[in-house]
Amino acid sequence: MFAIRNKMTQIVKLMSNGCSMNEIVKTAAVALKEGKIIAVPTDTIYGIAVLSQNDSAVSSMYDIKGRHCEKPVSICVGSIEDIPKWGKITFPEGLLHDLLPGPVTIVMERTPNLNPNLNPDWPTIGIRIPKCKFIQDLASSCIEPLALTSANISSSSSSLSIKEFKELWPSLDLIVDGGILGQVDPKRLGSTIIDLSVKGHFKVWRSGCSHENTINILQKYGLTEIISS
Repeated sequence: MFAIRNKMTQIVKLMSNGCSMNEIVKTAAVALKEGKIIAVPTDTIYGIAVLSQNDSAVSSMYDIKGRHCEKPVSICVGSIEDIPKWGKITFPEGLLHDLLPGPVTIVMERTPNLNPNLNPDWPTIGIRIPKCKFIQDLASSCIEPLALTSANISSSSSSLSIKEFKELWPSLDLIVDGGILGQVDPKRLGSTIIDLSVKGHFKVWRSGCSHENTINILQKYGLTEIISS
């Protein structure tokens, strides 16, 4: 079961004439730095975000999702330059610029800088830079990565509007309403997840919404696919 905490949830419209993008980024960043849990739009589906280095917030995120901590969550950073601090790059850096920002999660060997209590049983970490200015600006303003997971109960459908995860509202401190998503990912497939932790190779963890384009880019760089038997 997921946890209901009956909070007074603040909802802010991203496209509201009353608030600028910068104001909403600031509001969301303050909430995250206070250890709060927020819902945000991305370039694919809605997500739940906390600061990755905050143990209490990460634990609360798992509780809300009804998700076991053995199941990994990804992190989101604001720019490609932020990635080496959290994940070890064993492939041409040009590859990152071809894939990101975009609907792709890159799995890499994690560095010691990352919170050891985030995905504690995993030597790797999935890293995202959504093609969404709001999320990029938010991650940059927080200095540390966002821990990001889909805004739904585990095993249920992903959300393209805030109304689709209404059962989670009482457990969230802030919801940033970016309207109805789905232009990039109408089938709710989520990002394409690619494991690049083995030098010279890649493994598809989830096909997602950008599978074909991602595979073409990986092959352009001479990487070969590891196919599970």
